Amino acid sequence: MQYLGIDYGTPSLPELDAAFIPMGAWMRAYEAQATKPVRIAVESANGRIVTRDTALVADGAHDAADYRYLERLVKFLLWSVGGFRVTICGADALTERLARDYTPNGVRAFDAGFMDDVFERGLEILACAQADFPAACGEAVSIGGNTSGCRIGFDAGGSDRKVSAVIDGETVYSEEVVWHPKTQSDPRYHYDEIVKAFQTAAGKMPRVDAIGVSSAGVFVGNSPMVSSLFIQVPRSERPFVKDIYNAAARALGNAPIAVANDGDVTALAGAMELQSGCVMGLAMGTSEAVGYVNAEGNILGWFNELAFAPVDLNERAMQDEWSGDYGVGCKYFSQDAVIKLAPAAGITLSETLTPAEKLKEVQKLHSEGWAAVEGIYRSIGVYLAHALALYDMFYEIHHLLLLGRVVSGEGGKLMEAACRETLASDYPALAEQINLLLPDEESRRVGQSVAAASLPRI
Repeated sequence: MQYLGIDYGTPSLPELDAAFIPMGAWMRAYEAQATKPVRIAVESANGRIVTRDTALVADGAHDAADYRYLERLVKFLLWSVGGFRVTICGADALTERLARDYTPNGVRAFDAGFMDDVFERGLEILACAQADFPAACGEAVSIGGNTSGCRIGFDAGGSDRKVSAVIDGETVYSEEVVWHPKTQSDPRYHYDEIVKAFQTAAGKMPRVDAIGVSSAGVFVGNSPMVSSLFIQVPRSERPFVKDIYNAAARALGNAPIAVANDGDVTALAGAMELQSGCVMGLAMGTSEAVGYVNAEGNILGWFNELAFAPVDLNERAMQDEWSGDYGVGCKYFSQDAVIKLAPAAGITLSETLTPAEKLKEVQKLHSEGWAAVEGIYRSIGVYLAHALALYDMFYEIHHLLLLGRVVSGEGGKLMEAACRETLASDYPALAEQINLLLPDEESRRVGQSVAAASLPRI
């Protein structure tokens, strides 16, 4: 098979999506032909600079492939690492074109605006000479795995909030309370609910030595810079929201607090349970959520917002309504993937149903023995295998935790089996390297609370 003049072999394809072009397989084939050195640096908060050495074909006959490779690679780096400045050495003309794409009127305006929201400074994409290329800087965040003392673990979900009192690594109290953060415009509602949860857990222990928070969103320090939990809060309240978790800790006597993305905390929980590193957690629910813990058991401090990172190069693939881009992870590893594939499986879903209700309808058909549904889960499993071949180019993955409503029940088992089969046929080395796991919901929730509580050092 070929894409933009690059032959990428004959990869296994999803039975319900023959037009799928696996980005990982194509990138590997492209890089095997590339000889012109190119260096990329992504700079983010606290002086962190992540660098990547690669190459372009740059033979004059593959101009379209050169740009597509560089453009997709930079986009993946931005959504995995996160940053306010991208510096590229060795591809000045392509960098100039790329910079135009990431302007307010460019095709990647959403991406640029998101990075600006997080870092509060405009995104820059710059060309530079070799002598001016920035050096890599910043270590992985040594966070989590601390179990001594009396700790609060708080998990801020979109529909319920969970809090645990944890003493020396053992949960002595845990509760789940329904709340409605996504519909509340007053940030004091959020603050009051967070403090109430903290106080409840504090009342079950002789003292509070530390507080750990797991929450959806992108964080700089303990500040939620972009989070769906505060989607209705007006921008004028941004200073209050940025300080909300630190302020809640102060209300309890200013105990040390650490906040982390819930995907990273999920991966941390898995690493603590497995007593191993190189763990990726991938949750398929409303969207795709990813977290990662490295070989040393540390969180990288990266975005890991792979819902917006590309996995499919087919330019006619389903477009993401939010970012405006095509072929990005949220349409392959979420309830949207099930909905997208349903027509190809001969299933018609009523447009009056919400996406969550459509997923439940497909799962109901599966439980009733509708064999066509199996093709949906097998197709997502093939997507996943090819995505792992891509993700492993940026993260070293030894264990993959599959989570979320989409992988629940028998469908998840079919997905896992198809993923294993595709890895074995297309990427045998990865099949040996990656251990796929489907933890049950109860163990995941308990592990999440203990992992969240373990975030701060005392």
